[in-house]
Amino acid sequence: MSEQTLAAPIDDAQEQERGFSRYQSVLVALLAFVQFTIILDFIIMSPLGAILMPALNITAGQFGVAVSAYAFSAGISGVLAAGFADKFDRKRLLLFFYVGFTAGTTLCALAPTYHVLLLGRIVTGLFGGVVGSVVLAIVTDLFPLHQRGRVMGFVQTAFAASQVLGIPVGLFLANRWNWHVSFGAIVVLAITVIFSVVLLMRPVNEHLKLKQHRNAFAHLIATVTEPSYTLAFGVTTLLATGGFMLMPFGSAFTVHNLGIGIEHLPTIYLVSGLFSIFTGPLVGRLSDAIGKFPTFVFGTAMSIVMVLIYTHLGRTTLFVAIVVNVLMFVGIFSRMIPSQALMSAIPAAHQRGSFSSISASVQQLSGGLGSVLAAAIIMENADGSLSHFDRIGYVVVATSLVALTAMYFVQRQIARKVGKAIV
Repeated sequence: MSEQTLAAPIDDAQEQERGFSRYQSVLVALLAFVQFTIILDFIIMSPLGAILMPALNITAGQFGVAVSAYAFSAGISGVLAAGFADKFDRKRLLLFFYVGFTAGTTLCALAPTYHVLLLGRIVTGLFGGVVGSVVLAIVTDLFPLHQRGRVMGFVQTAFAASQVLGIPVGLFLANRWNWHVSFGAIVVLAITVIFSVVLLMRPVNEHLKLKQHRNAFAHLIATVTEPSYTLAFGVTTLLATGGFMLMPFGSAFTVHNLGIGIEHLPTIYLVSGLFSIFTGPLVGRLSDAIGKFPTFVFGTAMSIVMVLIYTHLGRTTLFVAIVVNVLMFVGIFSRMIPSQALMSAIPAAHQRGSFSSISASVQQLSGGLGSVLAAAIIMENADGSLSHFDRIGYVVVATSLVALTAMYFVQRQIARKVGKAIV
């Protein structure tokens, strides 16, 4: 069964030519809502860092462990789930892991100590880390490649929305009451998502008609050892390692190194998030129009420049901090969206779920490694400021350049497979 056949069940040819059908539009919004809560749960740890560390009396290294615990547990669950990822209705699979994610976040909200919070992050990672791969598999099944840039653009707008809505509100709740309330608010949103998926999403089960390995372990091994997937997994590793090095310590760096008051953190996330909400869909359309690899090249170049500027900043004004963050996120989105759209064209139809799960696993494990590596590089001074943050910037630049080179060969591989015009 071909890619186009799998993409056909939810819309007719005329609607496909005009754009998204009504159900496709609802589905994209629903998947973006799912991603919003998953991403918010992860990235809220970064801005809460400046609050969590003194509240729980933990060091920057311990905080880095709490952040990476999610990533490592998500990486392990991704591998374990890969063998079964193509054997169930994707809607049911999404609900299973999302309910587990909600339970883990509830544990975080109730955590009285650092160690209970750490346990909560592990449970959340075990389930939440797989949700993104299920979402990607659903997008790949139901949308043809020439639309996936736009779909990824809208779905990844959840990242920006989490900054515009989630992080400022989360920080407000944490400052107004305590950090437990921030996680509690995510639980409330997650329960809303569960009911929305149950009521609005149709079954996603066309892939079950394809011939597959009966044994889940054999299915996993076949995906892992497929030579045409190796380079894609390598690119994912590089992108995640670099990205996760900066994120966990962003709030601490902004407050203690840039001299921005903690009360201004919501403003930085709000403004940069607002810009990103418009940037995501535009990048998605651009990647479908001019090509996903050229868009990725642009994003890499901008990311390198802005990361070097950001990691070398000293005491500065709120305006400069906002501008740098906005431009850095433009670069990040311009890499994230086209790379995901390109990767979606690599796996065979009967291995999309397992490929996405393994990719998510590689991403989380690499991200966890990046967080640990960053924690080992930086030093926390007596006044709370971070030393050697510029060295993290150099590592991110190096991984970005290698990822760009590898992505060139990935897009050539895809061009040979599906046709050069849409890559």
